[in-house]
Order: sequence, then structure tokens, then C-alpha cells
Amino acid sequence: MKNISKYKIDKSILLPILVFAAISVLTLYGTDSILNVDNLVPKQIIWYAIGFAIIYIVMTIGNTFIYRISWFLYGIGCLALFGLFFFGTSINDATCWYTIKGIGTFQPSEFMKIILIITNASLISKFNEDFPSPSVREEFMFLVKMALVLLLPSVLTFMQPDTGVVLIYFLITFVMLFISGIRYRWFAMIFGIGIFFIVLVLGIYFISQDLFIKIFGTSFFLRVDRLLDWSNQSGYQLENSLSSIGSAGLFGHGLTNNPIYFPEAETDFIFAAYSSHFGFIGAVVLLSLLAYFDIRLINLALKTNKLVNKYVVAGVVGMLIYQQVQNIGMTFGMLPITGITLPFISYGGSSLLSYMIAMGMIFNISNENMRYTN
Repeated sequence: MKNISKYKIDKSILLPILVFAAISVLTLYGTDSILNVDNLVPKQIIWYAIGFAIIYIVMTIGNTFIYRISWFLYGIGCLALFGLFFFGTSINDATCWYTIKGIGTFQPSEFMKIILIITNASLISKFNEDFPSPSVREEFMFLVKMALVLLLPSVLTFMQPDTGVVLIYFLITFVMLFISGIRYRWFAMIFGIGIFFIVLVLGIYFISQDLFIKIFGTSFFLRVDRLLDWSNQSGYQLENSLSSIGSAGLFGHGLTNNPIYFPEAETDFIFAAYSSHFGFIGAVVLLSLLAYFDIRLINLALKTNKLVNKYVVAGVVGMLIYQQVQNIGMTFGMLPITGITLPFISYGGSSLLSYMIAMGMIFNISNENMRYTN
């Protein structure tokens, strides 16, 4: 057996991240003429540099220590979400950010996604260790505990309001529970309860919008109204996004040519901006790279023997795939517009740094698998 270097990096994971960085910076540079924010390109380069430094720090600390302090991280994350109600900065009618003078904004919910993955992985792993063959009652009590862990950050984030991130919290938890080994009947029950509440809310919305506002408030009404925009292909942002992608042809309009304007080109609709620049061929290249990256992470989850690591990778993969499908789908009008960014491509310090924390943990897991070879 040969001992491999402590910090050996899995190049099949690292190289796609480097390409994502190049694509992100190039797209932001090409979209500069239609953006209302200055210096996004140098800022994104700085965020990526900090992100790679964070990867190194996480690899130095090690996953074992991170799992050990999962509840401390969870408490810090929830306190940060709660503090937004007193010290947060409002942007576009949402109070999701802290403003740090000289640096910019900081969005706690982005980091809460990673914290929730860590906390869930620790909880599920401990449950499987304590109850190798759990009874129905033991599984039920475990699910109640998981629901409470999910509920607190979900309520705090929903009140900001940020429905898109709440959906990611739920998706992360669902994926991690699905591979945890608990009885599948629980998922049938969860689906049933979820569908009942969705039908109830939408029923009130379509029957009487005044009653809906009276029960759920104006903020939630506007969010539901925005989600339903996609069903009739309406909305200025969506229409211009579709026009931009559709007119790009095989090779796009060119890196700095932006014939059609649409808001949020640097974040929510960056795939539309990228496709406008590089056309159908460029879009296929990016989609292929995203698929390769996801498959590589899935293979890592299948190879690792440590359960807590398997759950972490599952949570990260579930988060990334959902955000990729949701973000790209909404630019085509196939899915509701929820304000979810495209991981590693969209501009944003908080989101990018949170993904890099996750990647540091992924490299640690990969390193464990690679440490000894024949």
C-alpha cells in the first residue's frame, strides 16, 4: 500500500471548477454593457481566489472536525438568519443580506444550505449507528427530529422572503433521507401531505385572491403570482431571455454583443446571457460539463464507504442538480422563476464561497478514497 499526499487533489473534480470559473468571468465580461453593477469581473475573480483559499482551509481542518461542530454551525447559521430581521439590508423587497462596509453584501441562507447538509449528514449517520434495524416508532421520532432541524431555518428564510432557498432546504433534506435507508412508506406520506397543502394553497389562490391575501398576506401572494408566470410564458424578463437564447443561433452573437436586454443577467439569468454570447454549441458544452461534474460527484458517493461522507455528497449533488435544472429551466420558461442562481457560474460572493466550502469537503472525501492505493 502506498501513502498518497495528504492534500492530493482529485483533478476530475478540480478541472471542471476551473473551467466554470473561466466561463463565469467571460460571461460577466461579455454582459458588462447591460449590467447596472460596476466591477463584477474583478470582484468575481477575487471571490474565486478566496474560494480556492477556503477549499485549502477546509482540507486543512478536515471533515471530522466539521462534523463534530455541526450543531454549533447550525446554531450560528440560524442566529445569522434571525439577525437579518434587525440588521439586514433590503434589496428588491427582500431582506436576505447583511451589508459589510468595504466588502459588499453577505447572504446567510447560502451558507445555511451547506450547514444543513452537514447537520443532516451527522444526524442520519448517528441514527444509523444507534439503530441498525430501527422500528417504525424509532424512524418516526427520527423524522420528527429531522423536520424540526429543517423547519427553523426554513421559516426564518421564508420570512425574508426567499422561497427559492427554502425549496433547496427541502430538496437537500429529501435527497439525504431518501438514501438513508428508512422505509419508503414515509416518502409516500410526505408526498401526500405536500400535495394536499399545495392543492389547498393554489385552490384558495384561484378561487379568491382577496381571501388568499387575507390568509397568507400580500408578500406570499406576490411570490405565488410570480411562480405562476411561467405557465403562460409571461413576464418581461422571461420573454427577453427566450428571445436572447432563440436568436443566438449555433455560435451566438459574440462575447460583447448584447442585442437584447433582460434584468439579472449576472445572476438568475446568466445561462441566457452565456447562450446569447456562445450560441447553441456553447450551451451544449456547458451542459455537458455540468453533467460530467455531477456524474463525477455521484460516482464519488457510490465509492465512499463512510456513511456520513456518502450523505454529504448526496446532499451536495442534490443541491447542485436542483439548482442547475431550476435555473436553466426557468430561462426557457419550462419552470417557475424562483431567483435561484446557477452554481459556480452566476455572480455572487456568498453563493460561490458556500459552494467552495462544499467542494473542500468533497476533496476531503475524495482524498480519503485515494489515500492508499495498491
